[in-house]
Amino acid sequence: MLLSEFIRSGMARLETLYPSPEARGLVLMLCRERLGVTNYTHIVEPATAIPPEREAELAADLDRLCAGEPVQYVLGFAEFCGHRFAVGPGVLVPRPETELLVAEAVRALREMDLDRAPKVLDLCTGLGCIAWSIALEIHDAEVVGIDLSDIALQYARHQFAGGRSLPDGADGNYFSDRFAEKPISAPLSAAGERPVCWCPPRFLQADILDTEQAFDGGPLDLVVGNPPYVLERERALMRPNVLDWEPATALFVPDGDPLRFYRAIARWAQRFLRPGGAGLVEINEALGAETAAVFAGAGFKNVQILPDFAKKDRFIRF
Repeated sequence: MLLSEFIRSGMARLETLYPSPEARGLVLMLCRERLGVTNYTHIVEPATAIPPEREAELAADLDRLCAGEPVQYVLGFAEFCGHRFAVGPGVLVPRPETELLVAEAVRALREMDLDRAPKVLDLCTGLGCIAWSIALEIHDAEVVGIDLSDIALQYARHQFAGGRSLPDGADGNYFSDRFAEKPISAPLSAAGERPVCWCPPRFLQADILDTEQAFDGGPLDLVVGNPPYVLERERALMRPNVLDWEPATALFVPDGDPLRFYRAIARWAQRFLRPGGAGLVEINEALGAETAAVFAGAGFKNVQILPDFAKKDRFIRF
């Protein structure tokens, strides 16, 4: 089969689920990752054929996409903060806006200008993308991620397995454009190598709603969290590729108690965050003021609501 034929037929099938530009993007991503072609190979080299031995695998992947399965599950990874994180059924796919939370976390830690390793706690860590991304930027940071899900913790603990130290002088650079006053150099790794960091995160299993349990990682410099925050009544607004595949427990909260996880995070921060430390959480855009009030009511000063790419209320810094 010609590559161009596969792309045309794949787009036609996926356009029943997605807008045309998104359908095209999904097919091109699939071909790029599975065949090593570019997004324009089928245009500049129209005679390019799919190797016969790859046709069955490619067709099976397309069938999965047409069933609504997230492309990240099909490919086995999600791009986040310049790294590829392993993902699959049972874990939440990281969203682009959450990179802004990591950027703010890195900014907060650098502003502290500590003369020791900073200590960070990531609540509702999921597959560990926030915890790992902070560790890959702030290489001496002692980062702990907490989650209740067995599956998520399996992913978190095995991200980048095998890469555990950086060459002398290497440093992270994903947010270097945001922190030009403190330039940092790129990791010394070739394309395709696993990212590496000085101090890999530690991951623990716990229910963060149990706010009085013991924790030996304090006092903390930074608490971050991206807990479930989608209201049950908002299910009707979500696409099947999210609703039918990603874990509901990582997405939804009861309409009658949508801030339960934020009250818990505030309590964790009250117990373990040092004076002068900072906190950052991702929030439901419709509940910015209410969520900020949780942290203000818990005694935190200078509580701020921060926007995402679309200028919607998306984060609280406290």
